[in-house]
Amino acid sequence: MAVLSVSQALNMALREEMGRDDRVFMIGEDIKDSTYGVTRGLWDEFGPKRVIGTPISEIAIAGAVLGAASVGLRPVAEFMYMTFMMCAMDQVVNQAAKSKYMFGGKAVLPIVYRTMAGAGRANAAQHTQSLEAWFAHVPGLKIVMPSTAYDAKGLLKTSIRDDNPVIFIENKVQYATTKDEVPDTDYTVPFGVASVRRTGKDVTIIGLQRMVEIALEAADHLAEEGIEAEVIDPRTIVPLDLDTIIKSVKKTHRVVIVHEAHERVGFGAELVAQIVQHAFDYLDAPPARVANPNVPTPFNRILENLSIPSAAQVAQAVRGLMR
Repeated sequence: MAVLSVSQALNMALREEMGRDDRVFMIGEDIKDSTYGVTRGLWDEFGPKRVIGTPISEIAIAGAVLGAASVGLRPVAEFMYMTFMMCAMDQVVNQAAKSKYMFGGKAVLPIVYRTMAGAGRANAAQHTQSLEAWFAHVPGLKIVMPSTAYDAKGLLKTSIRDDNPVIFIENKVQYATTKDEVPDTDYTVPFGVASVRRTGKDVTIIGLQRMVEIALEAADHLAEEGIEAEVIDPRTIVPLDLDTIIKSVKKTHRVVIVHEAHERVGFGAELVAQIVQHAFDYLDAPPARVANPNVPTPFNRILENLSIPSAAQVAQAVRGLMR
């Protein structure tokens, strides 16, 4: 057991899975040297046939892993930024996501699409988008969003062993800043099981990825005012652990959802719809969302910070519900 950052935990998961199963390989841009450290050292250990650097062509990466998976390999594709996945949407959405259904369940496509999202590093509008709602809309894809180093390792190992395409979303700020104890043993974290990061009786706060940390910070401030918030981390949004969410809302009667994606048609809207459908009679106030205010992420640091949900905004949303 050691205290690791998210990038170190992901690196450990990849090393363990590549050592465990020689069908697992990695492919993507800049994975030999690894700007964020996730794949650092793996090229030296496993060689260029299993850690494959590519030209800047996301559609080529997506096509290569689709073919490799269809003949029995277990590829892990890296797209440096989630925005770049737009270039590969046909291969991911029209081919990988639909092939199992179109071939009557016979197609086995164990593909992991690793990518990063979120703002906070002055990467401007084309390198910060959180597009999880796009992919959650598509049947046939599983969507994973870890918020801790422990979960990052366990969920990545689960993703690699799954026989279906998985969109594995990492938060670029959390690579270095989020640290916790991670076992150096083999373990997995199951899909579709949310984590209650803090228990409370007055309001439920649902956070996606880095926003779990923001929700916990807001909960600390609210506790000083006598408001006890329950914080839920879905961990995966497809499949979604709706039971844990509904159970919490039925207890607290209020809910705030926070994510970095734009508010308009973000995944928070789907969560609100599900909560209203399954727990409407338990709500004492309309569900609230705290999200990006429907603007491209600014390059300017001050403006960028204003576009990212804050603990103060979450706490204010909770106070509004309590009134």
